[in-house]
Amino acid sequence: MSNQLFDAYFTAPAMRAIFCDVGRVQGMLDFEAALARAEARVGLIPAEAVAPIEAACKAELYDYPALAQAIATAGNSAIPLVKALGKRIAATDPEAERYVHLGATSQDAMDSGLVLQLRSAIGLLESDLAKLADALAAQAERHIDTPLAGRTWLQQATPVTLGMKLAGVLGAVTRHRQRLSELKPRLLSLQFGGASGSLAALGEAGWAVSGALAQELELTLPEQPWHTQRDRLVEFASLLGMIAGSLGKLGRDLSLLMQTEAGEVFEPSAPGKGGSSTMPHKRNPVSAAVLIGAATRAPGLVATMFSAMPQEHERSLGLWHAEWDTLPELCCLVSGALQQALLVVPGLEVDAARMRANLELTQGLVLAEAVSIALAQKIGRDAAHHLIEQCCKQAVREGVHLRAVLGANAEVSAQLSAAELDRLLDAAHYLGQARRWVERAVAEHTQFSR
Repeated sequence: MSNQLFDAYFTAPAMRAIFCDVGRVQGMLDFEAALARAEARVGLIPAEAVAPIEAACKAELYDYPALAQAIATAGNSAIPLVKALGKRIAATDPEAERYVHLGATSQDAMDSGLVLQLRSAIGLLESDLAKLADALAAQAERHIDTPLAGRTWLQQATPVTLGMKLAGVLGAVTRHRQRLSELKPRLLSLQFGGASGSLAALGEAGWAVSGALAQELELTLPEQPWHTQRDRLVEFASLLGMIAGSLGKLGRDLSLLMQTEAGEVFEPSAPGKGGSSTMPHKRNPVSAAVLIGAATRAPGLVATMFSAMPQEHERSLGLWHAEWDTLPELCCLVSGALQQALLVVPGLEVDAARMRANLELTQGLVLAEAVSIALAQKIGRDAAHHLIEQCCKQAVREGVHLRAVLGANAEVSAQLSAAELDRLLDAAHYLGQARRWVERAVAEHTQFSR
């Protein structure tokens, strides 16, 4: 089944290319070629056998429909591929064919091939996360003092700044970049154990071959093969799920700010973007939809990876198979969300005037806390809270601005001057540490990026 209709929207082409059929096959063939080189290095096979094996380890040489048909009966992709590899080598060098896949098992080829794919995938993720962090840092600094209504429980709360909201996403992205850097040595680990993990088929040469193979593939050498210990892959899947969740948070907030009733921040406009098939006025958050969609789908895929962890004995039946499409799909989903975020964040369209207007929708009520705190210093907390609460109810009941009620209230006026009330009801003067939060998030990003 083709995915062309949706791939352009939900995935990044470069990531999909890593996990396409050719990418999967090339990963396994890279393992087989490196295995031959490693075994020749330690004197286990003749050096002259390496070149014929390497020459046959090119993914474009193989018949994919035939491989697909054979997988249905073989039970995995490595078995028919190794057979086809051997036949191709035997056609030109029967002697070299004797040394193909020596001492390895099909899962070694598939898992190590997957790790090689994941290394390429991580390179893409690192690049995109770095670009997104740069864009978020730039926008957070640009809007460090741009006030808008904070929202709690979907209701207006006290003011925040757009810079502070974006810096929150930046902080999450920086932490994800740190996590990705930390897990790489654990994840990018060789799988090579032979039939049951002991490498018995290679005798005393097994250890030397393992070390040489890890060097050839530039992978870490694990304490032992991990055929049924899948924590490395599950850790990576969990990180992908967290990245998707953070991007989903960005998409959710952006879509809410784009609502007609808010109209404060918008995805960058482009010809044909976000239109409706029937309503000419529509400007839909089409990029945010991808971020939210990925965040919705990712947890189920992560759960599948967790469900596949209790694998039986030394080789799993079914649980290993459940991973094959799951982890690549996670990579593709996250890459697609990152691509959409990179389209959106640098070109955010911000309506600061609408933000100021929305801050006035409650006619001063969102700043009642500021007045209450100032008044508490003079008459006590409980008394101040009760008094301002009554003033707020009066303002709502009479449909007037809180400033008018406060100015007319003798108890309030006796404690707070008109100038003090004006200042307390100005959102720009009630932003707390918002500027500092932005500065700290940008500083952490800068430090990690060095």
